[in-house]
Amino acid sequence: MMNPEIVTRFMKASASQGDQQECVEVAHTADGGRAVRDSKDHAAGTQFHGPEAWGAFLDAVKGGFGS
Repeated sequence: MMNPEIVTRFMKASASQGDQQECVEVAHTADGGRAVRDSKDHAAGTQFHGPEAWGAFLDAVKGGFGS
């Protein structure tokens, strides 16, 4: 996948604020997908997920990963 344009700032979940050590940040992309990066190591790179992949991920999370 090509790296689509990031159209919002990166944000992390409000539940990840404070003493949480392992967090990711997510931003919207122009194609409706998301960009994801490590909140403590931006230089490690950014993963890009298209709208279909992001939607499938959210469905899996909401569904308990098939449990």
